[in-house]
Amino acid sequence: MSIDDPVPSAPEHRRSARSIRDIPAAERPRERLALRGPGGLSAAELIAVVLGTGGGGRSAVDVAQDALARHASVGAMARASDAELAVIPGVGAAKAARLSAAFELGRRSVADWPVGHWTIRSPRDVAERLLVEMGRLEREELRVLSLNAKNVVQRVSTSYVGNVSASLVRVGELFRDAVRLDASGVILVHNHPSGDPTPSPDDLHLTAEAIAAGRLLDIEVLDHVVVGHDAWVSLRDRGVSFDRAERARAA
Repeated sequence: MSIDDPVPSAPEHRRSARSIRDIPAAERPRERLALRGPGGLSAAELIAVVLGTGGGGRSAVDVAQDALARHASVGAMARASDAELAVIPGVGAAKAARLSAAFELGRRSVADWPVGHWTIRSPRDVAERLLVEMGRLEREELRVLSLNAKNVVQRVSTSYVGNVSASLVRVGELFRDAVRLDASGVILVHNHPSGDPTPSPDDLHLTAEAIAAGRLLDIEVLDHVVVGHDAWVSLRDRGVSFDRAERARAA
């Protein structure tokens, strides 16, 4: 470099890095959120609002766009761990925690549907609501939906966390809330952390045990739904007989 070559001053050098202030006010995510509401923002803009600031010489929108490109979709980002989010340039541990918290709130808002307004007409009504909440759990959970005579869900109870199998689960515990609520029926739901919802022999054994216990309590087991990462299986749809009339004919 010769003495005649211009040397950028420190302020000029800092201004060369793109920041949120370089974006016209009307195009900034928070301003657009106030003006248009969350539905009017792109996924990258919504993520930028959660991030708050950018990093590494880039705006929050730039960082958000990079994060989406790396994970292919918002859903894939939501399934990423804190460590996977933190390594994205401009994110780091603190912003990764913000993102994880935002994604978890989204999952809980989907799951927190008032039970008194949740009517089950098919296994899909169960799976579409619980897949988001249970599909990526790291441990098995067994939940019991207690239903009234009109198939309206009265309560969703977590009955077991761990290795869900007939040898470890106390079948009587599955009906505890159903008995208290005088429920007409129950639906069992549990997840496979492996991501594959194919029912195992243990799943079939547990279902048979539950059906037998429900018969003694006069509470019908209506289905057992197994949830994977992005798919689910209904044991009723797979041919397991849950109806008393069907069992009587089979006998």
